[in-house]
Amino acid sequence: AQTRFVEEPEDQTVVAGQRIVLSCVVLNYSGIVQWTKDGLALGMGQGLKAWPRYRVVGTADSGQYNLEISEAELSDDATYECQATEAALRSRRAKLTVLIPPEDPTIDGAPEILLRAGTPYNLTCRARSAKPAATIVWYRDGLQQDGAITTTEVLADGKRETTTSQLAINPTDLDIGRVFSCRSTNDAIPGGKEAFVKLNVHHPPTVTLSIQPQTVQEGERVVFTCMATANPEIKGYRWAKGGVLIEDARENRYDTQVDYTFFTEPVSCEVHNDIGSTNVSTLVDVHFAPRIVVDPKPTVTDIGSDVTLTCVWSGNPPLTLTWTKKESNMVLSNSNQLYLKSVTQADAGQYICKAIVPRIGVGEREVTLFVNGPPIISSEPVQYAARGDRGKVECFIGSTPPPDRIAWAWKENILEAGTLERYTVERANTGSGVLSTLTINNVMDADFQTRYNCTAWNSFGPGTAIIQLEEKEALPVGIIAGATIGASILLISFLLALTCFLYRRRKGS
Repeated sequence: AQTRFVEEPEDQTVVAGQRIVLSCVVLNYSGIVQWTKDGLALGMGQGLKAWPRYRVVGTADSGQYNLEISEAELSDDATYECQATEAALRSRRAKLTVLIPPEDPTIDGAPEILLRAGTPYNLTCRARSAKPAATIVWYRDGLQQDGAITTTEVLADGKRETTTSQLAINPTDLDIGRVFSCRSTNDAIPGGKEAFVKLNVHHPPTVTLSIQPQTVQEGERVVFTCMATANPEIKGYRWAKGGVLIEDARENRYDTQVDYTFFTEPVSCEVHNDIGSTNVSTLVDVHFAPRIVVDPKPTVTDIGSDVTLTCVWSGNPPLTLTWTKKESNMVLSNSNQLYLKSVTQADAGQYICKAIVPRIGVGEREVTLFVNGPPIISSEPVQYAARGDRGKVECFIGSTPPPDRIAWAWKENILEAGTLERYTVERANTGSGVLSTLTINNVMDADFQTRYNCTAWNSFGPGTAIIQLEEKEALPVGIIAGATIGASILLISFLLALTCFLYRRRKGS
């Protein structure tokens, strides 16, 4: 009968430390059978003295020459062949793969790592000497984390590998006490092994600034409270207002009386520890009456120009603002600026910028607009004097620029200043213009028949007004006499009443 293999060894996988059997059954053969490992003969017979963990098992009568390997090691990872030497038969080659679980994983810095908040850090886990290379998975408080970077390194034996996994974290104060773990697995240990590390995070203070009450009237008191947590402990507090240090405030509370400046100048609390400092600030909702921020400035312009008057107020709650012209209730603008287009001399005058904070207060500013042009004379066309008295005829020039020259003319007379017979001209500057006065001594009937011409000149031209002097009506003699008699009767009645009062008082005493 022909000699042949009934069973040949097959590729197998074994975990280090376990037993493995490679099959070899030869039919119709009674000669020598031996096994080779990577081409090296292991020896003959059932007991392989050079390989104490190896032995051939089975019965020769049934042609069984199985190779048993106990407590498999990495050195057993090889290619095996069963040979019937006398029949010149060789089995197929079988690859025995020995799996090696990784050593217990380690995390650099474990069991506790001290980190600084805001400074990125790579957690590093290593699973050494595994075959095949281990797979590493990260967990944070039991929740799987993605994004780790993994590298492998082949060891000197060319078969085992060390796996290194790095998980990037950016620690915060919320990570204090948090536990990270890494689990390493491969085919030799599907359940894996795990390592743990606990985080301790140093961080500058975390600060919350509150204010009570949140809305106040100017002059009332408020309390600022600075709540902070830190690791390591807080070393101190500093308070400032508008960037200026408050020297006597050193605790986590600051009690003060507020004014309008707290609405625009923030109060800040700075807390520090050995790691650093944190500064937070807040404004106070202070209710206060209008306060001027930008005063309107007097403006001089030419006829036909565009003019913008600016007036800025602050107030809280939000204020309402109006622009009006003096002696007029017409609202010209509700913004910080009053825009006048192509002004004329009629636009000259005083403008009022008024701010109102409801139920709190009112503020206003007055500003003058000067419009360059020829003199405008605003005197009354009819003025009055009494015969025989000293009379005055007044000519008021309120335009811009002021007049360079003012002249009075009547009949054949012209007078700019000084005295001419019974007539004297005087000039006076007022806050709003120039007043030229023609004084007439011993007013006569002829003066009431005369028309007085007041003419003023400036660089833009002349302006003229014609003024008529009329006689002032004298009080009738009867009215004067009646008033005198009435006053006398009242005086006598008062004296009689006083005498009676004094007499009764004396009699009573």
